[in-house]
Amino acid sequence: MNSELLREGERLDDLQRNHYQIIQNPGKFCFGMDAVLLSGFATVKPGERVLDLGTGTGIIPILLAAKSQGAYFAGLEIQEEMAEMAGRSVRLNGLSPRVEIVTGDLREASRRFGEASFDVVTCNPPYISSGHGLKNPSAPMAIARHEILCTLEEVIREASRCLRPGGRFAMVHRPHRLAEIFALLNQYGLQPKRMKLVHPFQEKDANMVLLESTRGGGVWLQVEKPLIVYREPGVYSQEIYDIYGY
Repeated sequence: MNSELLREGERLDDLQRNHYQIIQNPGKFCFGMDAVLLSGFATVKPGERVLDLGTGTGIIPILLAAKSQGAYFAGLEIQEEMAEMAGRSVRLNGLSPRVEIVTGDLREASRRFGEASFDVVTCNPPYISSGHGLKNPSAPMAIARHEILCTLEEVIREASRCLRPGGRFAMVHRPHRLAEIFALLNQYGLQPKRMKLVHPFQEKDANMVLLESTRGGGVWLQVEKPLIVYREPGVYSQEIYDIYGY
């Protein structure tokens, strides 16, 4: 059955959770550590509805479904080929209809699903502003990394609109854009509540930030203990092993 779901150039990767596997195409795009860290950082309570914006391979809703008792997980992806592949991963793991991959533009998420329709929204958005180092704007990797089909503001706007009051928005991004992120969160009525900086090594500067905000609520931000990826070159920290499920 597994081989019947694979297309040319694709492979199956073990997610180390509930015996789940995911279909990926190394020649186009594979999920990275940032997506896995976001799935470990986001909180999903029993019975909640979750939307992942720009889901790509579907890694975040699949991992969140494995780790939580959420009732429904939707992954929205604009690239038809990517969405179709993610849908095959969902079927491979027997997650339908609890997990659903929807082909569509995240800039229209609130119109597609309805405003205030989710308890949790997650997003691993493109980090790089449009035009910076861009070589092929139509390539799946470029779309995943550069703000070609959406901007940071559009991501935050749609996250806010899709969340019910008190709902949570979890995202991963780069620390150098934190001032911009905070300004946009404030503009769209989202209040930062939890933040965790990710450092490649203990002595190195942070290169990722995990941030959870709520729609509405008071001004209070908890800065959590930093996450250190490597204990030494080539050896992950225990926290990384825990997140990956090894």
